[in-house]
Amino acid sequence: MKTILLLPLLAALGLAAPALARDGLLEPKLHIAAGSKAPRVALTFDACMGLADQRIISVLIENRISATIFITERWLKRNAETFAVFRAHADLFELENHGAMHVPAIDRPVPVYGIASAGSAQAVEAEVMGGANALVASGAPQPHWFRGATAKYTASSIAQIRALGFDVAGYSLNGDDGSLLGAKMATRRIANAHDGDVIISHINQPTHAAGEGVAAGILALKAKGYEFVRLDAVHEEGSNATVN
Repeated sequence: MKTILLLPLLAALGLAAPALARDGLLEPKLHIAAGSKAPRVALTFDACMGLADQRIISVLIENRISATIFITERWLKRNAETFAVFRAHADLFELENHGAMHVPAIDRPVPVYGIASAGSAQAVEAEVMGGANALVASGAPQPHWFRGATAKYTASSIAQIRALGFDVAGYSLNGDDGSLLGAKMATRRIANAHDGDVIISHINQPTHAAGEGVAAGILALKAKGYEFVRLDAVHEEGSNATVN
Protein backbone atom coordinates (compact mmCIF):
# COMPACT_ATOMS: atom_id res chain seq x y z
CA MET A 1 0.00 0.00 0.00
CA LYS A 2 1.35 3.44 -0.86
CA THR A 3 2.33 5.62 2.09
CA ILE A 4 -0.11 8.33 1.02
CA LEU A 5 -2.95 5.83 1.47
CA LEU A 6 -1.56 4.13 4.57
CA LEU A 7 -1.21 7.23 6.74
CA PRO A 8 -4.93 8.20 6.79
CA LEU A 9 -5.83 4.58 7.56
CA LEU A 10 -3.45 4.47 10.53
CA ALA A 11 -4.75 7.82 11.76
CA ALA A 12 -8.35 6.60 11.58
CA LEU A 13 -7.38 3.60 13.70
CA GLY A 14 -5.62 5.78 16.24
CA LEU A 15 -2.22 4.30 15.43
CA ALA A 16 1.07 6.11 15.01
CA ALA A 17 2.50 6.10 11.52
CA PRO A 18 5.82 4.31 11.06
CA ALA A 19 8.98 6.37 10.82
CA LEU A 20 9.73 7.19 7.21
CA ALA A 21 13.15 6.19 5.89
CA ARG A 22 13.62 9.49 4.11
CA ASP A 23 13.58 11.53 7.35
CA GLY A 24 15.07 8.96 9.72
CA LEU A 25 12.77 9.97 12.58
CA LEU A 26 11.42 7.54 15.15
CA GLU A 27 8.07 7.69 16.95
CA PRO A 28 8.58 5.23 19.82
CA LYS A 29 5.92 2.92 21.18
CA LEU A 30 5.24 2.39 24.87
CA HIS A 31 3.01 -0.18 26.58
CA ILE A 32 2.41 -1.05 30.20
CA ALA A 33 1.97 -4.51 31.65
CA ALA A 34 -1.56 -5.82 31.27
CA GLY A 35 -3.78 -5.87 34.33
CA SER A 36 -4.04 -9.04 36.40
CA LYS A 37 -7.64 -8.54 37.57
CA ALA A 38 -8.99 -5.88 35.23
CA PRO A 39 -7.79 -4.25 32.01
CA ARG A 40 -5.72 -1.15 32.59
CA VAL A 41 -4.34 1.80 30.69
CA ALA A 42 -1.98 4.67 31.38
CA LEU A 43 -3.46 8.07 30.57
CA THR A 44 -0.76 10.54 29.57
CA PHE A 45 -1.44 14.18 28.75
CA ASP A 46 0.79 16.77 27.10
CA ALA A 47 0.58 20.33 28.40
CA CYS A 48 2.41 21.99 25.54
CA MET A 49 1.51 25.68 25.69
CA GLY A 50 -1.76 27.58 25.97
CA LEU A 51 -4.12 27.05 28.89
CA ALA A 52 -5.66 24.18 30.89
CA ASP A 53 -8.59 22.04 29.80
CA GLN A 54 -10.72 21.85 32.92
CA ARG A 55 -13.20 19.53 31.18
CA ILE A 56 -10.56 16.79 31.38
CA ILE A 57 -8.98 17.80 34.67
CA SER A 58 -12.31 17.88 36.51
CA VAL A 59 -13.18 14.37 35.27
CA LEU A 60 -9.83 13.06 36.52
CA ILE A 61 -10.16 14.65 39.96
CA GLU A 62 -13.85 13.96 40.53
CA ASN A 63 -13.46 10.29 39.55
CA ARG A 64 -10.09 9.79 41.28
CA ILE A 65 -8.42 8.79 38.02
CA SER A 66 -4.64 8.72 37.92
CA ALA A 67 -2.69 10.23 35.02
CA THR A 68 0.79 11.28 33.97
CA ILE A 69 1.06 14.92 32.86
CA PHE A 70 3.92 16.06 30.60
CA ILE A 71 4.49 19.77 31.20
CA THR A 72 6.56 22.37 29.34
CA GLU A 73 8.12 25.40 30.94
CA ARG A 74 6.01 27.52 28.56
CA TRP A 75 2.76 26.02 29.85
CA LEU A 76 3.93 26.19 33.46
CA LYS A 77 4.51 29.93 33.28
CA ARG A 78 0.91 30.55 32.20
CA ASN A 79 -0.87 28.02 34.40
CA ALA A 80 0.44 28.31 37.94
CA GLU A 81 -3.03 27.83 39.43
CA THR A 82 -3.66 24.55 37.62
CA PHE A 83 -0.13 23.39 38.41
CA ALA A 84 -0.94 23.98 42.09
CA VAL A 85 -4.03 21.80 41.67
CA PHE A 86 -1.86 19.03 40.23
CA ARG A 87 0.55 19.37 43.15
CA ALA A 88 -2.35 19.26 45.62
CA HIS A 89 -3.41 15.92 44.12
CA ALA A 90 0.01 14.28 44.11
CA ASP A 91 -1.65 10.92 44.68
CA LEU A 92 -3.34 11.22 41.27
CA PHE A 93 -0.94 13.14 39.07
CA GLU A 94 2.59 12.22 38.09
CA LEU A 95 4.27 15.35 36.70
CA GLU A 96 6.85 14.77 33.98
CA ASN A 97 9.02 16.68 31.53
CA HIS A 98 7.74 17.93 28.16
CA GLY A 99 10.65 20.29 27.58
CA ALA A 100 11.33 23.99 27.92
CA MET A 101 9.94 25.65 24.79
CA HIS A 102 8.03 22.80 23.09
CA VAL A 103 10.78 22.24 20.54
CA PRO A 104 11.11 18.74 19.00
CA ALA A 105 14.08 17.04 20.69
CA ILE A 106 15.75 16.16 17.41
CA ASP A 107 19.46 16.77 16.99
CA ARG A 108 19.44 17.80 13.35
CA PRO A 109 17.51 20.53 11.55
CA VAL A 110 14.19 19.18 10.30
CA PRO A 111 10.62 20.51 10.50
CA VAL A 112 8.02 18.23 12.11
CA TYR A 113 4.38 19.17 11.58
CA GLY A 114 5.65 22.63 10.72
CA ILE A 115 7.67 22.98 13.95
CA ALA A 116 11.42 23.52 13.67
CA SER A 117 13.43 20.95 15.59
CA ALA A 118 16.09 21.70 18.17
CA GLY A 119 18.63 21.02 15.43
CA SER A 120 21.72 20.10 17.48
CA ALA A 121 22.75 18.05 20.49
CA GLN A 122 23.34 21.24 22.47
CA ALA A 123 19.82 22.49 21.71
CA VAL A 124 18.31 19.11 22.61
CA GLU A 125 20.03 19.28 25.99
CA ALA A 126 18.73 22.82 26.56
CA GLU A 127 15.18 21.73 25.74
CA VAL A 128 15.30 18.65 27.97
CA MET A 129 17.07 20.15 30.97
CA GLY A 130 15.17 23.44 30.74
CA GLY A 131 11.90 21.60 31.15
CA ALA A 132 13.17 19.47 34.02
CA ASN A 133 14.67 22.42 35.87
CA ALA A 134 11.47 24.44 35.52
CA LEU A 135 9.41 21.64 37.08
CA VAL A 136 11.77 21.21 40.02
CA ALA A 137 12.01 24.97 40.58
CA SER A 138 8.20 25.08 40.77
CA GLY A 139 8.06 22.40 43.47
CA ALA A 140 7.56 19.21 41.49
CA PRO A 141 9.67 16.12 42.15
CA GLN A 142 12.62 15.48 39.86
CA PRO A 143 11.07 14.10 36.65
CA HIS A 144 11.94 10.63 35.44
CA TRP A 145 10.31 10.71 32.00
CA PHE A 146 10.73 13.00 29.02
CA ARG A 147 8.41 13.34 26.04
CA GLY A 148 9.47 15.79 23.36
CA ALA A 149 7.24 17.98 21.25
CA THR A 150 5.75 15.89 18.39
CA ALA A 151 7.01 12.70 20.17
CA LYS A 152 9.54 12.16 17.37
CA TYR A 153 13.30 11.72 17.70
CA THR A 154 16.42 10.40 16.06
CA ALA A 155 18.13 7.33 17.50
CA SER A 156 20.98 9.58 18.59
CA SER A 157 18.71 12.08 20.34
CA ILE A 158 17.01 9.22 22.21
CA ALA A 159 20.43 8.02 23.36
CA GLN A 160 21.32 11.56 24.44
CA ILE A 161 18.10 11.99 26.43
CA ARG A 162 18.67 8.64 28.14
CA ALA A 163 22.23 9.74 29.01
CA LEU A 164 20.77 12.87 30.63
CA GLY A 165 18.86 10.57 33.00
CA PHE A 166 15.40 10.32 31.44
CA ASP A 167 13.39 7.53 29.93
CA VAL A 168 11.61 8.58 26.76
CA ALA A 169 7.83 8.26 26.84
CA GLY A 170 6.29 6.89 23.70
CA TYR A 171 2.69 5.79 23.47
CA SER A 172 0.52 3.12 21.87
CA LEU A 173 -2.77 4.98 21.28
CA ASN A 174 -3.21 8.53 20.01
CA GLY A 175 -6.37 9.78 21.68
CA ASP A 176 -6.84 13.16 20.04
CA ASP A 177 -4.35 13.76 17.19
CA GLY A 178 -2.80 16.77 18.86
CA SER A 179 -6.21 17.95 20.07
CA LEU A 180 -7.39 18.26 16.47
CA LEU A 181 -9.97 15.46 16.43
CA GLY A 182 -13.68 16.02 16.77
CA ALA A 183 -15.28 15.05 20.05
CA LYS A 184 -16.95 11.88 18.77
CA MET A 185 -13.77 10.50 17.21
CA ALA A 186 -11.72 11.21 20.32
CA THR A 187 -14.34 9.48 22.47
CA ARG A 188 -14.36 6.46 20.17
CA ARG A 189 -10.59 6.11 20.10
CA ILE A 190 -10.13 6.24 23.85
CA ALA A 191 -13.18 4.11 24.63
CA ASN A 192 -11.72 1.39 22.39
CA ALA A 193 -8.35 1.27 24.17
CA HIS A 194 -6.84 -2.14 24.89
CA ASP A 195 -5.39 -3.56 28.07
CA GLY A 196 -1.84 -2.21 28.40
CA ASP A 197 -2.25 0.84 26.19
CA VAL A 198 -0.44 4.09 26.91
CA ILE A 199 -2.77 6.81 25.66
CA ILE A 200 -1.52 10.23 24.60
CA SER A 201 -3.89 13.21 24.60
CA HIS A 202 -3.63 16.94 25.25
CA ILE A 203 -4.74 18.94 28.24
CA ASN A 204 -3.89 22.45 27.02
CA GLN A 205 -6.60 23.26 24.47
CA PRO A 206 -9.81 24.08 26.36
CA THR A 207 -11.51 25.54 23.28
CA HIS A 208 -11.01 22.46 21.08
CA ALA A 209 -13.78 19.92 20.65
CA ALA A 210 -11.34 17.07 21.22
CA GLY A 211 -11.19 17.75 24.96
CA GLU A 212 -14.87 16.99 25.36
CA GLY A 213 -14.35 13.69 23.60
CA VAL A 214 -11.28 12.81 25.64
CA ALA A 215 -13.24 13.33 28.87
CA ALA A 216 -16.10 11.20 27.58
CA GLY A 217 -13.73 8.46 26.44
CA ILE A 218 -12.13 8.28 29.88
CA LEU A 219 -15.54 7.90 31.51
CA ALA A 220 -16.42 5.19 29.01
CA LEU A 221 -13.33 3.21 30.02
CA LYS A 222 -14.19 3.69 33.68
CA ALA A 223 -17.68 2.33 33.02
CA LYS A 224 -16.09 -0.75 31.42
CA GLY A 225 -14.11 -1.41 34.59
CA TYR A 226 -10.71 -0.26 33.37
CA GLU A 227 -8.00 0.60 35.87
CA PHE A 228 -5.99 3.80 35.35
CA VAL A 229 -2.33 3.82 36.34
CA ARG A 230 0.57 6.27 36.22
CA LEU A 231 3.75 5.44 34.40
CA ASP A 232 5.63 5.34 37.71
CA ALA A 233 3.37 2.60 39.06
CA VAL A 234 3.82 -0.23 36.55
CA HIS A 235 6.36 -2.03 34.38
CA GLU A 236 6.64 -0.60 30.87
CA GLU A 237 7.93 -1.90 27.55
CA GLY A 238 9.20 0.68 25.07
CA SER A 239 10.59 0.46 21.55
CA ASN A 240 13.75 2.09 20.16
CA ALA A 241 15.80 1.79 23.38
CA THR A 242 13.62 4.37 25.12
CA VAL A 243 13.24 2.57 28.47
CA ASN A 244 14.83 -0.24 30.54
